[in-house]
Amino acid sequence: MTSTDGSTDGSTDGPAGGIPADTSRASPADGVRFAFGTLTVLPVRVTRWDRPAAGAGMRAAPLVGLVVGVAAAAVGAVLLRAGAGPLLAAVAAVAVPAVLTRGLHLDGLADTADGLGSGKPAKDALRIMKRSDIGPFGVITLLLVLLGQVAAVSELYGEGPAHGAVAVAVSGVAARLALTVACRTGVPPARPDGLGAAVAGAVPVRAAVLTALAATAVCAVAGGVFGFTGAIHHALAVAAALGAAHLLLGHCVRRFGGVTGDVLGALAETAATTALVVLTLG
Repeated sequence: MTSTDGSTDGSTDGPAGGIPADTSRASPADGVRFAFGTLTVLPVRVTRWDRPAAGAGMRAAPLVGLVVGVAAAAVGAVLLRAGAGPLLAAVAAVAVPAVLTRGLHLDGLADTADGLGSGKPAKDALRIMKRSDIGPFGVITLLLVLLGQVAAVSELYGEGPAHGAVAVAVSGVAARLALTVACRTGVPPARPDGLGAAVAGAVPVRAAVLTALAATAVCAVAGGVFGFTGAIHHALAVAAALGAAHLLLGHCVRRFGGVTGDVLGALAETAATTALVVLTLG
């Protein structure tokens, strides 16, 4: 799995810095392996580490979100079935994605908050983000985001186990869909190395749009178990999640000159939280 600072733990074949150019087309299987190998701790070996594989991997990111989201929903459902209350089930459901990603996105969120909160020029802010420690802005942001996620999931579980389960799964898809859209052509990397450089601009705009439409449709179908209004509500939650991630992406590109692995993690957590909050409304 590639970390936010570009290091690897051995699951990829490619170098940590930069990514080789390759004109050969990546297969869907290459993309799925790239996505699961870089975005989760699951034992998936990345067999291709090049631009086509990176693009295919980011297009497959919503599939990773679906798997992670369903796993989180399953853990919450088991606890509810065993007699636990909505709050405990919500804590467990929020913890599962952190475990399955080894806290990758949460770490990125904290580092991005420290970089943005520093108010320093891009070069210095990026240096702050690359440090291993977490500053006050990162701690506060992590605390508020996790509290917001737990509160939202708890409220949704309070409406019924199905409401909470579907919301958790949809938020997982929305979080990784934000990565697909953020890696579209035209979005530059802030550094020449690391995960951000590997995937920035690797997804053609048309492919990003089609993936977003398909993933939103799947989430709408999932919400359809609560009727037509449920389908619309869940589709709007995904749209709102992408909108919030887009605003943060634009701000980070202006401040840092592009995206990094940390920024991508922040986008995922922002999208997940937004989707959950929207699903508690109405």
